Amino acid sequence: MSLSPEILWSGLGWPLIRLILFISLGLFVGNIVEGLRWTRAMGKVATPLIRAGRLKDISGASFALAFFSGVAANSMLSEAYEKGEISDRELVVSNLFNSLPTYFLHMPTVFFIAAPFIGSVAFIYVGLTLLAAFVRTAAIVLWGRFALPEDKVCGNVLSKLKEQESKSFSEILAKALKRLKKRLPRVIYITIPIYIVFFFLRQYGYFEAFQAYLSDHLTFLSWLNPKIFGVIAFSIAAEFTAGLAAAGALLGAGTLEPREIVLALMVGNILSTPMRAVRHQLPYYAGIFRGKMAIKLIIYNQGLRAVSLMLVGAVYFVVTM
Repeated sequence: MSLSPEILWSGLGWPLIRLILFISLGLFVGNIVEGLRWTRAMGKVATPLIRAGRLKDISGASFALAFFSGVAANSMLSEAYEKGEISDRELVVSNLFNSLPTYFLHMPTVFFIAAPFIGSVAFIYVGLTLLAAFVRTAAIVLWGRFALPEDKVCGNVLSKLKEQESKSFSEILAKALKRLKKRLPRVIYITIPIYIVFFFLRQYGYFEAFQAYLSDHLTFLSWLNPKIFGVIAFSIAAEFTAGLAAAGALLGAGTLEPREIVLALMVGNILSTPMRAVRHQLPYYAGIFRGKMAIKLIIYNQGLRAVSLMLVGAVYFVVTM
């Protein structure tokens, strides 16, 4: 079956051009938002949370610093641990606690990448992952409350935020352009091939066969619409952008409903946990923490993250039935 130029343009050419334009704009705006450090205001909630979690001054300072640099925040914890200023348990709790500011640090970019692919559905997906981050934080505060000693808890951490060097808008703009040039090619290299593959798979009927194969082999997900398995497969095997590209192609074609897109991205996010731990977190943590501690922190981080996403995803599934 040959495809006419009209079908190729309306189904593939124009949607891809429009998508790349919106991705470029989204990445640029997201980088500017991050550079403006809008998360500075979130530091105001740090003091009562850290006191509630019975964390020490060094942990509070690390939490504040994590709003701007996860590497710097974890390096501060690692140095304190090596000096014996915090125990193994305090290190684990403090490191997990930093997941909230780290999430806020990158959330603008995540949203502005997702929005061009899945439109308004991005608000739901990012909102659910944000809710999962708050669930994790509440669990960590309770853990610290009952597992850590009450003495030497943290004071006010806002002074640490004031030490952060402010940047002019021209510097922020230059950095945003630099990051855009670095990241955009990688996103495009992932997006275009996947979008084209999904277009032809759908046009020639191979996509249905692919869905049937995945539904037969992912039997523990039989309660889901088989059409979402393509999104899940790309989310597991490749990057987050690949899953979004697959979701955007199916959403644009009317193959999946917004609810199914959200569930597919949530399931893909959860199942890709081992891949994410090995590919992204292991090299980073191994350079900051020593040996077994690095592995231990990765397991705690990814495990708690997966559990919180499963909990939030299950609630969304039930509520939207």
